[in-house]
Amino acid sequence: MPGIGVIVNVIAVALGGLLGLGCGRFISERFQQTIMRSCALVVIFLGLGGALSKMLVIGTDGSLSFVGVNMMLMSLIGGAIIGEILNIEDRMTAFGAWLKRVSGSTGDTHFIDGFVSASLTICVGAMAVIGAINDRLLADPSILFAKSVLDGIVIMLLTATLGRGCIFSAISVGIFEGAIFLVAGVVEPFMTPAALANLSYVGSILILCVGTNLFTLPYVRVANFLPALVIAVLWGGC
Repeated sequence: MPGIGVIVNVIAVALGGLLGLGCGRFISERFQQTIMRSCALVVIFLGLGGALSKMLVIGTDGSLSFVGVNMMLMSLIGGAIIGEILNIEDRMTAFGAWLKRVSGSTGDTHFIDGFVSASLTICVGAMAVIGAINDRLLADPSILFAKSVLDGIVIMLLTATLGRGCIFSAISVGIFEGAIFLVAGVVEPFMTPAALANLSYVGSILILCVGTNLFTLPYVRVANFLPALVIAVLWGGC
């Protein structure tokens, strides 16, 4: 059934979040901080590994060379400018604040951070895009099924430390993958191998930035870089 992959992904995120919320109540603040650092390290190295796998190429003589640097720079710089103009980060924060209010979570100081960080972690990446396209055009939800397992585990860990705001990232993944699902016929011609490689490359860098934010390093307004994904795809698909 077309769309079942998106539905399962949303349910997996929500269930993972609820499980993490239940576990978090039995974990002391000291352990929560340790788990948070562990999650940050995992996210950082996921992003770093994904970016380096696309950036570094080993030649026949064993030498290393960098590829896609111009694409990366233009995508990130152009995406950041567009994102700042559209003020995406503040809009996501405002939406998170609204969810915090209507869900009765006004006492949860980490709600908005949890919502934004969790949403970006599970939405930025090629699996969400390709999975939604395959779900629509090929009636093949296998990629989204695999992503659902990964997302459920990640959200469970994040919710145990950042609280219930992470659970509401299920809304974000539903909107994002649902939108890709609906316009799959339009975007599919642009999803060339080069475009997918660029999407994974730039998406991995954004995931790396999410990890640094979880580590409470100097804050990166990652949501304002989201247009960089579109530029990266167009760069490789045109």
